[in-house]
Amino acid sequence: MTIIAQGAEAILRKQENTVVKERIAKEYRVPALDSKLRRARTRREAKILEKLQTINFPAPRLQKMDDKQMHIVMDFIDGSTVKEVLHQNPNALAREIGRKIGILHKHNIIHADLTTSNMIQNSEIHFIDFGLSFVSDKVEDKAVDLHLLDRALESKHHDIYEQCITAALEGYKEGNPGWEAVFARLDKVEMRGRNKKK
Repeated sequence: MTIIAQGAEAILRKQENTVVKERIAKEYRVPALDSKLRRARTRREAKILEKLQTINFPAPRLQKMDDKQMHIVMDFIDGSTVKEVLHQNPNALAREIGRKIGILHKHNIIHADLTTSNMIQNSEIHFIDFGLSFVSDKVEDKAVDLHLLDRALESKHHDIYEQCITAALEGYKEGNPGWEAVFARLDKVEMRGRNKKK
């Protein structure tokens, strides 16, 4: 198996057409608490992936979950990250991103790490890395999710940020019928962010 990514929470290894994601132990945590947290997060991510399958959302398909070894096995999604290709067709890709976030939110799935590095352009855009994701029907959580996308676009794609966020929000309206309440809360979330900067 080849290591393809390593973060603070997990190691990802590629094995043929699958990815094995193993949550690594944290030495600074009490061992019993560490195991409990990693087990809960492994189970939660597996449940999210299963839910994504039921709504036919483009994301890695769960193959196996082992909450003793703290790992999940899922499909490997081949392609380029959206971070690498967004500049080639910013309006269309950003609109697709927004529409798919809207679909997630319509089904009360909060991604919680919406960066263009966590999106793979294949025949369509696939979302990956649901390690921080959770289920919530709260408008606040959906607005914060969109705010994270906004910050990621401005940070990593500054030169095309304005057109991308505009297109993404237009796409979001197509994906989530409850967009008006989310946009109203998004304004408040962004205002809080501006006040903190002051």
